[in-house]
Amino acid sequence: MPPADTGASVTDRAAASPPSSSSSSSSPAAPADPESDKLRPGGPGYRRMSFALFAAGVATFALLYSTQALLPAISADLDVAPDQASWTVSAATLGLALGVIPLSALSERFGRRTLMTASLTVAAVIALLVPFAPSLGTLIALRAVQGVALAGLPASAMAFLAEEVRAKALVAAIGLFVAGNSIGGMSGRIVTGWVAQAWGWRVALGAVGLMAVVCAVAFRLLVPRARHFVSRSVGPRALARTLGGHLADPLLRRLYAIGALFMTVFGAVYTVIGYRLVAEPFHLPQGIVGSIFVVYLVGTVSSAAAGKLVGRVGRRGALYLAVGTTAAGLLLTLAATVAAVLAGLVLITAGFFAGHAVASSSVSRTAKTARAQASALYQCAYYIGSSLGGALGAAAFHAAGWSGTVLLGLAAMVGAAAITLYATRKAVAERRLLSLSKAA
Repeated sequence: MPPADTGASVTDRAAASPPSSSSSSSSPAAPADPESDKLRPGGPGYRRMSFALFAAGVATFALLYSTQALLPAISADLDVAPDQASWTVSAATLGLALGVIPLSALSERFGRRTLMTASLTVAAVIALLVPFAPSLGTLIALRAVQGVALAGLPASAMAFLAEEVRAKALVAAIGLFVAGNSIGGMSGRIVTGWVAQAWGWRVALGAVGLMAVVCAVAFRLLVPRARHFVSRSVGPRALARTLGGHLADPLLRRLYAIGALFMTVFGAVYTVIGYRLVAEPFHLPQGIVGSIFVVYLVGTVSSAAAGKLVGRVGRRGALYLAVGTTAAGLLLTLAATVAAVLAGLVLITAGFFAGHAVASSSVSRTAKTARAQASALYQCAYYIGSSLGGALGAAAFHAAGWSGTVLLGLAAMVGAAAITLYATRKAVAERRLLSLSKAA
């Protein structure tokens, strides 16, 4: 891999540092090779874990963004502006961002598997209540609580995989979890679009809730028991020290920023795209607008293939490709044809999911202790980016139309490229100094 981006150093540091005791084995006598008894691709345990986390990913994104494709219908029914209706999405992602760190601390005490099960169950139950919200304020409040409930799943899932899966398979395993996110995002939006067109947005939200219940049951039946988790209590002071240690790591800070910037683009585009497509010159019906989200399948492919991409061009190279692909997609959506907009969404989705898979897996490999908190900080930054993207994207659309939303997305991608370029130049300089010191 090239000498430096946010991911190059990850590989070096992961190879240089042995796994921590908290993520190796709970047995007194650990094997000579700490990786030998971890799950490997092709094994039955790995397959069960993959299917379980895939189901969890489906439910997470289907629930988290369940109102996104319905925003034009919600605006019309409740007589609210796009920037007001967008808070039904932003409140959920903001709730997740605020809840992910404290709930990840609970996962250190009660276990990743237990917390993921509880998180998914509570979120699914709330999903069955959301359709009965009598007003926009109540709907936003329920969505915020639902976001907090979901917060226990993303960070715990990343830490769970890092502890139970062999290091060489980690990117691929997390890629499958992210692929489940893309399937959930796609299916949730398609289902809500067509159901809303026939029976209204409230019935559509109820359908997503039922789908989440099925996913929660499948997760609980399939997820294997943790073999490498060691319970430990995390008090407020210890948690603050742990978070401070992660935030003091410049590599982790760069990864957090990149995740937030990618999600800013994604949140802005998919919050606003429905408003654009139901208006002129497109005038598409709600069901067709929901079906546009079939492009999420591209995210499924790109996130699952992130491991192979990193193997070919390195982590920095993969991030550069993700940024360029996303930016090209943003520009393409400026065209006034459905085909061009759809092609642009394909590129944006592929770039986003590839960048997210690389950045999130890099966090899990970089952190050698308190992986749940390291991943929680990433998720916090990631979903703050989503909340900001949704709110700012809607505001930009209200002020300047779709071009305003595109400009916001391009600014975020320039920021991600600048961070990666800084890391690249820094690593090149470090390699030169190392070469000079050896020559001397």
